[in-house]
Amino acid sequence: MDDLSPAVREAFARTWVDDRPWAFLTDLTAIGDRMAGGPGDRRASTLVADAFTDAGVGRVEFDPFEMARWTRGDTTLDLTAPDERRFEAVALPYAPRATVSGPLVDVGYGTPSEIDAADVDGALAVASATTPAGGRFVHRMEKFNYAIESGAVGFVFVNHVPGQLPPTGALRYDEEAAAPAVGVSAETGSWLTDYAARGGEATLSVDAETAPGESRNVEGRVGPDTDRELLLCAHFDAHDIAEGALDNGCGIAVVVTAARLLAEMDLDLGVRVVGVGAEELGLTGSEHLADRLDLDRVAAVVNVDGAGRFRDLVAHSHTSEATAAVATRVGNETRHPVEIEPEPHPFSDQWPFVRAGVPALQLRSESGERGRGWGHTHADTRDKVDDRNVREHGMLAALVVRELAAAAADGEVPRLDDDELAAAFRDADFETGMKAAGIWPDGWE
Repeated sequence: MDDLSPAVREAFARTWVDDRPWAFLTDLTAIGDRMAGGPGDRRASTLVADAFTDAGVGRVEFDPFEMARWTRGDTTLDLTAPDERRFEAVALPYAPRATVSGPLVDVGYGTPSEIDAADVDGALAVASATTPAGGRFVHRMEKFNYAIESGAVGFVFVNHVPGQLPPTGALRYDEEAAAPAVGVSAETGSWLTDYAARGGEATLSVDAETAPGESRNVEGRVGPDTDRELLLCAHFDAHDIAEGALDNGCGIAVVVTAARLLAEMDLDLGVRVVGVGAEELGLTGSEHLADRLDLDRVAAVVNVDGAGRFRDLVAHSHTSEATAAVATRVGNETRHPVEIEPEPHPFSDQWPFVRAGVPALQLRSESGERGRGWGHTHADTRDKVDDRNVREHGMLAALVVRELAAAAADGEVPRLDDDELAAAFRDADFETGMKAAGIWPDGWE
């Protein structure tokens, strides 16, 4: 990075001691409930717009879109045999209003093979939130939808992290699910699997509503006006049971920090900076963005979902050798390790663009532990954040965008090949789960 100007170097130096990322994160998490479509979501979008403007992002504006707003009511999970007792549970977004009863069936990690091996017809399937080591992480949507497709009448999602922390997370993309589902703590899950082994039965009741709603993206620009552009984005919404500090308060704070640095740089391509709404309820904001933009003009996407949480940066390149090379080069030249993960996945805001062939990076950070950790639980709070990671990853993200803009301007970032992308998803055993969840692209048949 020897070609950085003295002014840009000074901007990086200021970032080391900048208290604005922490102040922004504090204001964002103080909102509390940032569930898409609700009043906290709108307050958060205004806060993001103000932060973009303060960072030097130009032409900041709101872009509203329709989405399915989900509102939770009361949830109960009652064991009816061989004992009678009630367990704490939280409904998972897009669960319908319903009451179902049946035997408890332990399906282990909830992989398709485990569900196939169990008799879940008419049952409440009980699945761990984690997956076996050595393979990819199987998403909640895949587990739930495959279990319901296999005949289960309800689904219980068991956190693998101890601490009386029932997890949450959406069941479908922007639509009501076919059956009720809840998250329970690791401690409750231990009881439920024990009862399942003894022929236990339970009744699950969810009171919830899915209705038309509205969220909005926040958009602005840095860099020159060019025919082609890069997209730098992060979602700012969060689940309603916590502050969403890690997921994805850190990520949007990283983007604000990066944008402040990018505004000082001479870039080879213009950069569209976007705070994305309604990611947690089905990537609705990024789907809207992808539908609205001319994707032939989008050279590449950098989606910050999970960066800033922990020390070491991970770059998901989604089969693109060119974006992986950029992330590797930035890591090597800054002597900051960046782990490259080439395997694609459809569960964050890069997906609508990757699906259309746009090269992408998703930036997250690595804790060394499998799964979400505190994410999607009551414990996702500001005290878990070390803002040194936010500032450092903001600097790294800015350098990644700068280098990616230069590479794209030189024609060194080719589009993704549709057949190769589909093959990569199949090789990673995504096809069965994605089809059950209704998100396998029709053109990949």
